[in-house]
Amino acid sequence: MLVTEIFKSIQGESTYAGLPCVFVRLTGCNLRCHWCDTAYAFYGGQRMSLEEVYSRIRQLDCPLVEFTGGEPLLQEKEVNPLAERLVGEGFRVLIETSGERFIGRLPKSVVKVVDVKCPASGESGKFDLSNLEALDAKDQIKFVIQDEQDYRFAREFMDRHRLPTRAGEVILSPVFGQLSPRVLAEWILRDALKVRLGLQIHKFIWDPDARGV
Repeated sequence: MLVTEIFKSIQGESTYAGLPCVFVRLTGCNLRCHWCDTAYAFYGGQRMSLEEVYSRIRQLDCPLVEFTGGEPLLQEKEVNPLAERLVGEGFRVLIETSGERFIGRLPKSVVKVVDVKCPASGESGKFDLSNLEALDAKDQIKFVIQDEQDYRFAREFMDRHRLPTRAGEVILSPVFGQLSPRVLAEWILRDALKVRLGLQIHKFIWDPDARGV
């Protein structure tokens, strides 16, 4: 397994925001979103065995674990058995993924937090639509919104694919420092969207450019 970092922090996103969480940030990503805040995970990393990663997670002593990246599903053959082992031992496991890779082979009990890339990301149109059939009520769909065009895209995608009936939560999150949370909140209220406004609260707690927090 190629790992950029493993650390414990406060979960900043999804419905688990605010909870202590162990993050396993894997190295490598096949997308290049214009607003990406973890480009340092594209290259490098350290080779670790599954047992080494598991041991480090256990040392950090936290019941919530998230696999993120980069794109963790590029290492699906390693992620799946480790996630299944953790779930079997009572951990709550989250996978944060771009939506470009198929999520249906992940253990059923893993919480999938799946992005749909909007136009301003530069990677729109790469979402694997078969992922919609693999979602259930514990899973979450996320749109990162940079501008009103992104917002309209998200709203139309939600309507076309009936997202509130497929996932437990639909989250709209503004690009940090580029779209005011207040503006996005006003759009959501104006259109009476059945979504959750998501803020990256770790960026309000720590230095927004810091690694490993």
